[in-house]
Formats: sequence, structure tokens, C-alpha cells
Amino acid sequence: MHANPAAMPGQASPHRHDWSRQEVERLLNAPLNDLLFEAQTVHRRHHQPNQVQLSTLLSIKTGACPEDCAYCPQSGHYNTALEREKLLEVERVLEAARTARDKGATRFCMGAAWRSPQDRDLPHVIEMVKGVKALGLETCMTLGMLTESQAHRLADAGLDYYNHNLDTSPEYYGEIITTRTYQDRLETLGHVRDAGINVCAGGIVGMGESRQDRAGLLQQLANLPEHPESVPINLLVKVAGTPLDQVEALDPLELVRTIATARILMPDSQLRLSAGREGMEDGIQALCFFAGANSVFVGEKLLTTPLPETSDDMQLFKRLGIQTETHEETVEASARTAALVEAARQEQRSGQYYDATQARA
Repeated sequence: MHANPAAMPGQASPHRHDWSRQEVERLLNAPLNDLLFEAQTVHRRHHQPNQVQLSTLLSIKTGACPEDCAYCPQSGHYNTALEREKLLEVERVLEAARTARDKGATRFCMGAAWRSPQDRDLPHVIEMVKGVKALGLETCMTLGMLTESQAHRLADAGLDYYNHNLDTSPEYYGEIITTRTYQDRLETLGHVRDAGINVCAGGIVGMGESRQDRAGLLQQLANLPEHPESVPINLLVKVAGTPLDQVEALDPLELVRTIATARILMPDSQLRLSAGREGMEDGIQALCFFAGANSVFVGEKLLTTPLPETSDDMQLFKRLGIQTETHEETVEASARTAALVEAARQEQRSGQYYDATQARA
């Protein structure tokens, strides 16, 4: 294993975007101590080693989603007893954002259970973005697939991040969802990037996929023309009524391996330890932070699934000697990342997203 050198300020990032599947699998299969040492070395070159960024995620429109994602309790295809809700009023969203800010969050994420937003909904969504930004928070949204014009409208409103996960490898994707294609997801990421919005894209582990599939997901993310600024790694939360509610539980060390490998492949990205933390032992969370995770969701819920109590998180951070990132530090980090991205854009680009299904041997 060998890490790439850090980019000098103002220069395009030298990080690779041509990882082969075999290289990624070698990282995932390495002795755990070796993998963690390499990941921590890379992490220290690019990030504050004892600092995490706090985000809060609010469901602004819940349930009745037409997609059939096998993990999702919001899918209209499954009977999960989830109460459906219409799009929230702007003031309710801002109230939740104020609470999140007061509890230390620097980024406020808003998610709607849509296949894609309707143009008639965008004015309300845009008011949410503007209102949350006025509170001094970074903004993130996940609304499903976007058209090019919708992405530009969100960018004009000042949206900082757009989340659109790839979920898993291209090969395993059809086992998880059939109502939208992998290419649909890549196209939305392309629209987001072209509009100048930071990309938040990651996936879910523990859905019955193989280690090779986890390698495929990470390869796909790392070989995008520009690494996502934020990479959420979710551990499946099994929900009764979904097709995955009886899937065998993943060895938690596989989550640690996934995060460590992601850190090596995408040195500048924020890696968010996302869903699944509620039932995670403190020791596993500590290993995830050592492996390179430097962002978490805090609050009562992650869309519809529970999160640890914020007070529990703060106690764990205190025990680990981890500090939470301030708003000013978040802004500075975002500016540095934006400078690297812009420099990289000036260097090239074909504009075509890498397709892992066409990976070289």
C-alpha cells in the first residue's frame, strides 16, 4: 500500500482516479493493522486527526416513494407502517435547523422521499436552502434524481452539497433497486458537479453484498473525475417490512475496512460514519474514526431511522479526545477543497464519469 502525496495549496490534487478493481480489493483484503496504519497516515496528511464535523439530517417529505430500494422503509412498495408526510413547511424546517445549530451541527441536510423533485416543489425547497444558509449553516439536500436545470436552480439558491448515493457496486445494484439505473445516479452526480455544487455520494454496507462489491462501490467513487467532497458510509439498519430485514448482519470490522480503504482512495474527502451508529459499540466507532471517518450525523433520526443521543456522542468524543469542528473551520475546509477542485477542472476534463462496469483488468 502506498499513499499519494498531499496537494500543495493552489495546485490540482494529484490523487488517482484510475484505480483498478484488483488494487481496491488488495487494500480491503490487507491485514487490518496494515490497512489501518496506512489509512491513519493518509488521514493525518489531509485532515485534523482528532476532529469531526457534525451534520443533522431532516426528512422534509416522508414516505410513499415510488422507488423500490430494498433497504428503505420509505418505499411505497413495502409495508413498514411508516406514516406518510407531505413536504414540510419552510418554518418547521428552519426551526429544526436552529435546533441543530444550537447542538453543534455545522451542516444541515434535508431529504425528500421523491424519485425526483417536481418543478412546482423547487420554490419551496429553494426557500429552505436560503433560510438555512441565513442561519449560518452549510446546506445539503437529497431529493432524488435531478435534471440539469434543477441542479443549476439549486446552485443559484446557494446549495452547498447535494447527496446522491451510489449504494453499492454496479454488479450488485440490481439486487437492491430496479426502478432506476446506475447510470441514472451517475448522471445526477454529473449535473450536480457541473452546476458547481459539492458532491456528497457514498453507499451502504451490510446489504448482503460481498467484499468484492464493496470494492466495486469504492472504485466507482474514487474514479469519478473529482472525488466527492463528502462520502457517507452507511451500515444497513434493518427495518421490518423491507426485503433486507432478515439479511445476515455484517461483521463490523468490514465497515472499518471499508472506511479505511475509502480514506486511502479519497484522501481529501470527508468520510461520514452515517446510518447504523445507534447499535454500534463504542470500540467499533473508535476504530472507524481511526480509519479516517471525520464526520457524523447527530440528532434524533437519520431520515426515519434512529441515531444515538447527541449527549452520548459528546461523551464518546470526550473519551476519545475528539473535538467537533466549528462553523469557521468548516467554511475554511470547504474553501480549500473548492480551490483544489477548481484547479483540477482547469487541468482537464472529458466530463465523462468513470463506469466501473468497463474497468480495465
